[in-house]
Amino acid sequence: MRTGLMYLILRLRIVFVAILLVNTSTYAQSLSSKNAPFLHRDSLAVENIGKSFFKKDAVRIGLTPTIFFAASAATWGSRENIREIRNRYIPTFANHYDDYMQYMPALSVYALNLSGVKGRNNLGRATVSYAMSAAIMAIIVNSIKYTANVERPDASSANSFPSGHTSNAFMNATFMHKEYGQISPMYSVAGYSMSTFTGIGRGLNNRHWISDVLAGAGIGIISTQLGYLFVNKLYKNDGDRPNNFHFENKNNNFSYLSLKMGFASARRNLMDDLDLGIYSQTGFEAGLDGAYYFSKNVGVGADFSFSSFPISTSKTTFIDPEIGSGTSSIITQSVGVLNFTIGPHYTYQISPNWLAHAKVGAGVAAGATGKVSFKFEDDDHNVLNNEIDLLTYKPSRSFKVNGGLSLTRMLNAELGITLYADYHHLRPVFTYTISDDIQEPSQEPSSSLQFRKKNNMDYFTTGLKLTAFF
Repeated sequence: MRTGLMYLILRLRIVFVAILLVNTSTYAQSLSSKNAPFLHRDSLAVENIGKSFFKKDAVRIGLTPTIFFAASAATWGSRENIREIRNRYIPTFANHYDDYMQYMPALSVYALNLSGVKGRNNLGRATVSYAMSAAIMAIIVNSIKYTANVERPDASSANSFPSGHTSNAFMNATFMHKEYGQISPMYSVAGYSMSTFTGIGRGLNNRHWISDVLAGAGIGIISTQLGYLFVNKLYKNDGDRPNNFHFENKNNNFSYLSLKMGFASARRNLMDDLDLGIYSQTGFEAGLDGAYYFSKNVGVGADFSFSSFPISTSKTTFIDPEIGSGTSSIITQSVGVLNFTIGPHYTYQISPNWLAHAKVGAGVAAGATGKVSFKFEDDDHNVLNNEIDLLTYKPSRSFKVNGGLSLTRMLNAELGITLYADYHHLRPVFTYTISDDIQEPSQEPSSSLQFRKKNNMDYFTTGLKLTAFF
């Protein structure tokens, strides 16, 4: 499998602009009341200039969506290979939970308001902000959908890009984060978890490519960010309860949710049992992880990820009196494993902008079924016959443990870039089944055509995370 996902790992440079404000209050007192409004506007402008680059309003609004848009572009060329992962694990998956889950964060905001839990705004203003966000999202999504004309993976229509369900889900999740994220980080974690599983559902149901989902997430987030920006300008303040809701991470804890992409490298050749001269190579990891912190340093977190290891192709030349010379190749599908673990997390704040993390986890890993086949080509690269299946393999579901260290650079109070390195330990049983294509016609299927062996599938992963703090 190609590793086009790795273009998703972005290089970000950290730029600081430090401007010292001196004697602002003294200067303010010397101005008349007639000039007070002018002073207020100037002070706000100077305050914005004094912010570091990643804390400026425009960057705070646009950085996360920009990363999602870049991820969408980076995965465009590999979207069919990524869909193959879905087809190997759950080719017949069909569940419409994503049709309903996309609305849950917004419905939760209204349920909390009506039950008396006060958020950032009163219900009326929250509704205005939501309506503005929805209008922006609808205009962006539909403008692109019916001009890009991208065919859906199930070939049902040509309006796949971007994913409207995912856009709506992330718009609603950001709405929930805006209104209740600073009351408790669990509101934000719950909202973005629901939107994330909505996006995953669009892929599992074979309704969208990975690039559609990533672009939809970016559109949903920026739609709500812009909706609140415009409404705040209309009301001329930052909320109905600005004294109670500053929406700044005061570093009381570091609860987070992150999207990760990285390299995966197995400690041993995963195809060594077959003795066919093929080798597992460095692959990729993609997934989500997050943690809820009970205190500033200690929390519990979960990790949901997929790792894939491409297999090298073994080629042998041949000479046949009837068909001439050519090449026979052994083609092997990548070895894939789906993981879920949960366990304790620890964070230490090195400085105001740097965090060090450690984690351990235990859970379950499920392997994907793969096949090994022969392909024959002549010297002009013409395929002489269809691929002949040699065997199939299936890693069993198994217990796994993992642990890792990471380092986060906080770009602002809500967003960070994390460099991580994890180690994964699991020992699944590989079941190998010889294909009917290479059996003798008169031979009856028997257990001798299938064998099992427990393998050490330990591997390392390292890469980058886009980390959102709550």
